[in-house]
Amino acid sequence: MIYNTFTMNYRKKFLALSASDKLISIILTIVLGYVIIETLKWVLFVASWEVITGNFPLFFFGSYPKSELWRPILWLILITLLTLITLKPPNNNSIKRSIPMAWILMCPSGLLLLSGGLGLLQVNTSSWGGLTLTLVITFASCLLSLPLGIALALGRQSDLVLIRTSCKYYINLMRSLPLIAVLFFGQLMIPLFLPMEFEINRVARAIIAFSLFCSAYVAEDVRGGIQSIPRQQVEAGMVIGLNNMQIFDSIILPQALRVALPGLTNQAIGLLQNTSLMAILGLVELLGISRSLLANPDFIGKYLEVYSWLAAVYFLLCTLMALLAGHIESDLIGMRKR
Repeated sequence: MIYNTFTMNYRKKFLALSASDKLISIILTIVLGYVIIETLKWVLFVASWEVITGNFPLFFFGSYPKSELWRPILWLILITLLTLITLKPPNNNSIKRSIPMAWILMCPSGLLLLSGGLGLLQVNTSSWGGLTLTLVITFASCLLSLPLGIALALGRQSDLVLIRTSCKYYINLMRSLPLIAVLFFGQLMIPLFLPMEFEINRVARAIIAFSLFCSAYVAEDVRGGIQSIPRQQVEAGMVIGLNNMQIFDSIILPQALRVALPGLTNQAIGLLQNTSLMAILGLVELLGISRSLLANPDFIGKYLEVYSWLAAVYFLLCTLMALLAGHIESDLIGMRKR
């Protein structure tokens, strides 16, 4: 029934096209069909996937100790369950209200599980890798860059000249530098500003560099959201006796974040993709694992299989992030209408 309805609607739309549009549509359909068929042939009959199936633990966990693999596995399961709950929340208001806090706690819980603590065996960050390391850097960088970006957005609109100018130049500086340069500076220069006896591991330095870089873009997204709020709403808050902090917390920030959400989603997806740059600096996240496998003589020449697998993983992760953001945006719009 549904298929017949879809076919009839498509046929009506096709017949309504002009002759040139029909020709273009037919050519594009043939080309697209040919590409899909040839791709499926390669995936099912030509490609050799032993390089992927034989190294699943490496892609997901890097060189994490085998006896402690239950810790990253547990964290990935928690992320999967929370994703499903967010996309299909139960009809329970208390659970729905706790979902944002659960996502915030996902970062410190992951760091605690992976690094060790509360009686767990300590695992050095040099053993972290694969998908687990990619998600750790993404979660932690997003968690740090959002409040920092909000602070920069407010600072750029401050009445104090020194604060406004400092935030403006910081944002412009970060936006004028390539990310790879910031990452190199983070890995090489952060230790120079610390005491000799104080050391920050490479994962923490990467998170700091990503957060400092992304916060500049987050600040501009949030600033655009703040500027979209009519001045009359602020004046109305002042009339009913709200102070500046209450006006910002109750009126400005919720609406600004709602407006900035699509831009913030783009920043989060871009951050996830940009974690692949850490392979250049020696951290073995997803791309780093792939480069190390391709250097193995047993897997020489398996570039298409490895990078197709990587593309599929990044596509899945980015799609899930977009779906989560779209779900949050639809909930916010629904709350606004009510």
